[in-house]
Amino acid sequence: MSRVQLALNVADLEASVEFYSKLFGAEPSKRRPGYANFAITEPPLKLVLIEGEAGQETRLDHLGVEVTSTEQVAAATDRLKEAGLVTFEENDTSCCYALQDKVWVTGPGKEPWEVYVVKADADQLGKSPALGGDACCGSESTAAEPIQGAAGCACGS
Repeated sequence: MSRVQLALNVADLEASVEFYSKLFGAEPSKRRPGYANFAITEPPLKLVLIEGEAGQETRLDHLGVEVTSTEQVAAATDRLKEAGLVTFEENDTSCCYALQDKVWVTGPGKEPWEVYVVKADADQLGKSPALGGDACCGSESTAAEPIQGAAGCACGS
């Protein structure tokens, strides 16, 4: 199953978790310091909340499509390249408390999009809960930076 991902940078993580729990009638599927995500069944949505600066307005961090296999990421990469889009690939990357494969593109309004698969959660790997934590989530990096060759991750799962 594929689902659309919406990642928001929020000023008050607790208030946002409370609001989205009520909105979707679901609790977060993952909580870490400064981070929460919801795996909503209906509509199929991965909602990622990344804690930002106090007092800021909620803003888009990035968009994505979560897929179920590395093969689907590879197929998306090929399709995007064939369509003439500039891509940036990250394989076996630690991001947002998970191990992922992903490909990034940037839309005409500089909106970062990723197609990604979660290969393993940090808990499944027996790693520190910081796997892909603050170095990825809540950073100021966006897909536009990696596509231009800078290191970074805009947080996927």
